Amino acid sequence: MKNKIKFEAATPANADQQSSIKTDTRAKINTARRQANRALNTERLLALLRRETPSFFELAEVVGKWVWIQFDGKQPVTVTAVLSELGFHWNNKRQSWQHPCGMFRDQSVRFDPRRKYGSYFAADVNPA
Repeated sequence: MKNKIKFEAATPANADQQSSIKTDTRAKINTARRQANRALNTERLLALLRRETPSFFELAEVVGKWVWIQFDGKQPVTVTAVLSELGFHWNNKRQSWQHPCGMFRDQSVRFDPRRKYGSYFAADVNPA
């Protein structure tokens, strides 16, 4: 009984609440800008990438009307925040950052879009 009293006195009354509090380590993004950027068509997005983030423009692959960006490994939070603010979202199935360029879909497709719609790297067509 004596040990129980010491334990209760040593434990804060809101210990359960404190242990469930988590800090958000994601970088903050401008969500209004993200929404506006998601509506950009392919050409306007490529112009934005070329002007603001030339390193992303070099990696940009146009698949149909969408733009995909792939990396070899996981990127730091600062990079993913910039991609997110530019309007990209992560596609876990394809391991790619994708931008719909105003062409939104309700569900994913079962085929490889590269085969159906074709693809090219923007920097190969129009070098930065």
